[in-house]
Amino acid sequence: MEDKAVTQKIKSFYEKTPFPNYSSIDSLWRLRQKASEAIFPKLLDDQIPKDAKILEVGCGTGQLSNLLGSSWKRQVIGADMCLNSLKLAKEFKKKMKIKNVEFQEMNLFKPIFKPNTFDYIICNGVLHHTGNPFGGFQSISKLIRPGGYIVIGLYNKYGRIPTDLRRIIFKITGNNFKSLDPYIKSKKLEKVKEDTWFADQYLNPHESKHTIDEVLSWFDKCGFEFINAIPKTSLSSSFKEDEKLFSKSPIGSKLDHFLVQLGMLLAGGSEGGFFTMIGRKI
Repeated sequence: MEDKAVTQKIKSFYEKTPFPNYSSIDSLWRLRQKASEAIFPKLLDDQIPKDAKILEVGCGTGQLSNLLGSSWKRQVIGADMCLNSLKLAKEFKKKMKIKNVEFQEMNLFKPIFKPNTFDYIICNGVLHHTGNPFGGFQSISKLIRPGGYIVIGLYNKYGRIPTDLRRIIFKITGNNFKSLDPYIKSKKLEKVKEDTWFADQYLNPHESKHTIDEVLSWFDKCGFEFINAIPKTSLSSSFKEDEKLFSKSPIGSKLDHFLVQLGMLLAGGSEGGFFTMIGRKI
């Protein structure tokens, strides 16, 4: 069941601060360059079949949807509930004349698409901003056809601890010392992008944290098999720059999962303590 109060808070927040913005992206070339720097978007673009039907749930300003829809014959739909974010997505699409992507307003608890419609669903950094993350997962998972894949990105219970500690410091100091954030410190961001990242990470009105085993239980309950994860869920394997995202990877033991998440904590919660898991619908 949807928590409508949380939904409204999050919608209001992102209507005021669309994330991410296009401040430094003025061409498809620059969008692709940015994707190659981040590795994960590039791997998605390289490895998702060129005729796939893709839904990005919570697409925000649509950068990933525009990237995936900018070549070949993919059918890409970016869905979000925030009109200001969708406006930016559509403006970039129109400016760059991207034909294979469409953007739709949608509450993920009330899908506007039929079940078993998509080959791939990407929901990155979205469910943890809802009042019922598992309910949201159940809702969107029905839209994937058997054999299709779901890509879920969430804040990790352990990896997010450094961010929570920094949030306390920022609150005490009136949001000073932003260089304590490892992403801001390492990337040397322009002012508008720094402010957008900071707001998303530290001023968001609602977020939840999750674990590898919790998401695996979601997969089991909704009829998905585990395929892959970032970081890897087994200590016997490591993520590579040429990683095959949709090839089955060792799932690891519960001890592996704990140690992997402990590593995220000890690394200082880089990238906001974010982890990604990929499942295939049985």
